[in-house]
Amino acid sequence: MKLTRQNAAPDGRMPLMDHLRELRNRLIKAILGLVAGAIIGWIFFGPIWDFIKQPYTRIPPEHCLGGKCDLVVHGIFDGFFVHLKVALIVGALISSPIWLYQIWAFVAPGLYKRERRWTYIFLCAAVPLFLLGGALAYLTMDKGLKIFIGLAPGDTTVLVGVQDYLGYAQAMLFIFGLTFELPLFVVMLNLVGVLTHERIRKSRRMLIFGVFVFAAVATPSQDPFTMLALALPTIVLFEFAEVIAFFHDRRNRRAPLMDDDGLSDDEASPLDLEAIDAELEKGDRAR
Repeated sequence: MKLTRQNAAPDGRMPLMDHLRELRNRLIKAILGLVAGAIIGWIFFGPIWDFIKQPYTRIPPEHCLGGKCDLVVHGIFDGFFVHLKVALIVGALISSPIWLYQIWAFVAPGLYKRERRWTYIFLCAAVPLFLLGGALAYLTMDKGLKIFIGLAPGDTTVLVGVQDYLGYAQAMLFIFGLTFELPLFVVMLNLVGVLTHERIRKSRRMLIFGVFVFAAVATPSQDPFTMLALALPTIVLFEFAEVIAFFHDRRNRRAPLMDDDGLSDDEASPLDLEAIDAELEKGDRAR
């Protein structure tokens, strides 16, 4: 009989080839979700592109050709690749619940029951946090553009390629969105017992310093305003993560430790006498 997730061992163990088949199936479903979202992004490219380019239209008009800030197409295929990139970005956002669920469905059978329960929290919080980071990036993109384009001499005209701008916007959206996921990972590590509140508290100063260093290096424009726009909200989210870890650890100290069967450490689990008799009979026949 073929071993699947439904008839695998209770602890989630499976042969290597079945793991690979399961991974292939999960990847196919995630890719199909991405393709479906990308098709939607391609169909509605016009309004989506108008929304994406809005931060560029807010830069100082004196540096633009004819006082109007328009993006420049340099190559014959730029239009096609812009459509493709925008469609993939929209597809990744729309299908995020699908591929996040596929990640969970592949990992969850190997987790304990308590850890599987916390994974639902991760799925419910990951998408809103990513969208929140992307929204903040969108609101701050024009600030970095104004700083650097404003440094151009007054007698020059700035011509920004459509590919360059889209690459900048894409990097801003994904860097902000993924950075906002980091405090959630801290919460998840605490909930599954890997990271304690005490360790988080002792590492607070290094954590804050690391966030500022990461923001200075990771932001595409690397200007002070964008760095602070990424670092300060991330630190606030880390503070919320620390508070959640504090209350979770305090509750664990007050409650008796329970195993996966809902039993405390000093409570004996019930014996399955029928299963024991069956194993003894099987051993007698083998001898």
